[in-house]
Amino acid sequence: MSRRFRVGVVGASFGGNVHVPAYRAQGRFDVVAIASPNSAAKIASEREIPNAFDSLEAMLDGVGLDVISVASPPFDHRRSVLLALKRGMHVLCEKPFGLNVAECEAMLAASEAAGTVCAIAHEFRYTPSRIAIRELIHNKHLGPLREIESTVLNGSLRRDSGRKNSWWFERRRGGGITGAILSHMIDQTNWLAGRAPHRGAGFERTANSVRHHGGETFTSDVADGAFVLLDYGDGLVGRALADGTRAVESTTLAVHGETRAVAASGPNVIESTMFAIDAEETAELNLRPPKHAKFASLHANVPPFVSLLDEFVEALDGKPADLPTFADGLATQRVLEAIGYTTASID
Repeated sequence: MSRRFRVGVVGASFGGNVHVPAYRAQGRFDVVAIASPNSAAKIASEREIPNAFDSLEAMLDGVGLDVISVASPPFDHRRSVLLALKRGMHVLCEKPFGLNVAECEAMLAASEAAGTVCAIAHEFRYTPSRIAIRELIHNKHLGPLREIESTVLNGSLRRDSGRKNSWWFERRRGGGITGAILSHMIDQTNWLAGRAPHRGAGFERTANSVRHHGGETFTSDVADGAFVLLDYGDGLVGRALADGTRAVESTTLAVHGETRAVAASGPNVIESTMFAIDAEETAELNLRPPKHAKFASLHANVPPFVSLLDEFVEALDGKPADLPTFADGLATQRVLEAIGYTTASID
């Protein structure tokens, strides 16, 4: 009989909405505790989690655990990850990995010293279009690679979007579209390239610094658009942009080789149509359904997140696994810092 793993989740928002149902859906995990300074008891009651705590320290002292799933805001990642590793836990940490490169280096070093299984929650690697594109690259169907192009456009941060004030609009606490969205895109680009870039250049942009919600006016100092160019060497470049101030909902990932190109496009990363393009024709490719499509009613992110956890449990069992590692998180953070997404640690 396969061993089951006891999970404690840190963070009750995305943690409650995605982490908790995904761990349960995967089948090898028992979510036994959740920690949050404000809403742990509420989410524990709603999600039928047996234990609720107001801090990770209290959770680690109060219940036996194998895995800590860090779904708290970015300003808390370093503290929670280091504390979990000090207690010998396996760790899955949300993106962006940290507030700056130094934090990520410290977390990577601690994970290597602990010798436990550690990963970053880049679940969008596991969507059907991303998996199919990677297979085409590995099978050399595209010829020598020349560019990986990733674009996410939506209206979530337009002037009239009405998003409420929170840490998400504070640079010092790791808010903004750069960490929330561009980190995923850089990770996917590095993953498809098969290596970290030699260098990255770009910038962040804040178009709408004055925002309104529920009669309140507040100021945002985070990016609502972020743009990067990447140099992977050997003739391959990457280009990524995330912009929340557009009139359209559009996500595109394209890989251009000397023989042919492949592109996946749709309103978001989950819903994609895929095309192969060469000098003779453009052909639509049929994608396999998501492996865990039956869990989409729980949350759109749950099916790819369960696929991430499939790999995580392989690693926990001591088997080879294709996981976004802490080293991958550091490589992404180096690019984010190069374009301005960095701030002092919060102690």
